[in-house]
Amino acid sequence: MASTPSVLAPSAEERTRMLSIGFINFAHAIDHYVMLILATVVIELTTVYGWSYAELIALGTPSFLAFGVFSLPAGWLGDRWSRRNMMALFYLGCGASLAGAALASSPIVLAVALSALGMFAAIYHPVGTAMLIEQATSRGRSLAFNGVCGNLGVALAAGTTALLVYGLGWRSAFLVPAVVCVATGVAYLLLIPDDRHKAAGRTATPEVVFTPWVAATIVALFILIAISAGLVFHVTTVALPKIVDERLGLSVSLMQVGGIATLILMCGALAQLTIGRLVDRFQLHILFAAVALLQFIGVVWSAYASGPMLIVALAVAVAAIYAQVTVNDLVIARYTADAWRSRVFAVRYFLTFVVSGAAVSLIALLHGRGGFDLVLGVAAVIALGFVIGTAAIAVLVHGVEKERAQVAAPAE
Repeated sequence: MASTPSVLAPSAEERTRMLSIGFINFAHAIDHYVMLILATVVIELTTVYGWSYAELIALGTPSFLAFGVFSLPAGWLGDRWSRRNMMALFYLGCGASLAGAALASSPIVLAVALSALGMFAAIYHPVGTAMLIEQATSRGRSLAFNGVCGNLGVALAAGTTALLVYGLGWRSAFLVPAVVCVATGVAYLLLIPDDRHKAAGRTATPEVVFTPWVAATIVALFILIAISAGLVFHVTTVALPKIVDERLGLSVSLMQVGGIATLILMCGALAQLTIGRLVDRFQLHILFAAVALLQFIGVVWSAYASGPMLIVALAVAVAAIYAQVTVNDLVIARYTADAWRSRVFAVRYFLTFVVSGAAVSLIALLHGRGGFDLVLGVAAVIALGFVIGTAAIAVLVHGVEKERAQVAAPAE
């Protein structure tokens, strides 16, 4: 008698879904990794090309600009054409751009290759996030783990790039990840089926429907949130090592400063895993407002703290900063229809990444006039804007969510 297949064995469709999520998580790590290669390679290039650090690091400016700007067309194409094909383009395009950077014969050619890299790397956030939300069975935990993968890409970029430059030369720092990207892109095309047939069938109705004036107000508030969140995120994370160096009040080496900064950033990864579980227990709009308030408290505390207590204050701020990223994406997913998600995420990440350049300029301007007291003070004011935005959204949606829960209760 033929044996009965185990009911626990995943179906072919389930295996494909899990494999697709694996590719998406790896893409998040790759996305942040490749955008930070230049930050380490530039140290070697000052010797190779004879240019100053300031001149060479400026070559990355068009790349980061493209990283924000091209998220808009990427989101549109993901919704209207194919999210799967856009992710394949992400892998293959990044691979080709990295290969171009590895073979660059001059700084100008390198800048062109890096600009192309920023354009293709821009695909991930609007498209990959929408795909993950579409395919995940537990959105909170899936988005939290996906966020950790992105953090891992950031953490590995400097060390791995330095190792490749030391062992194989600066061109290998671009060429090795180029090979990884192209190989992964080919595997992705072979293993993940085309999804163009799904574009027309995606629902145009969000999980929670609002009246037009409420919807318009929420959109305006999300623009405020995206700008304020982007500024606080980049001001805090970019300035973090220097804040530790200046305000810790202990005699520590550069290596120790880097180690302390890494430990503080690890709190962000732990916070994302924690928030992934909390979203199953608390209403999203309430959790969003609570995390925003914690972020404000952490930034204000960091502005006044010094010595060992500074580490605790920064850990609280960073934990809240990373936690809000996960909750932010979940709130957008709840109030946005699947047919529009890539485009909505594109606008969110466009605003977030475009203000990153302003954040760096803001640090330089404020630090020169008042040190990190002024930098963190202004960051706290911006974080207060984030609190106001999330609190307003919580007030607007609470009544609708409460009514929705009462309607659903008898059926449970």
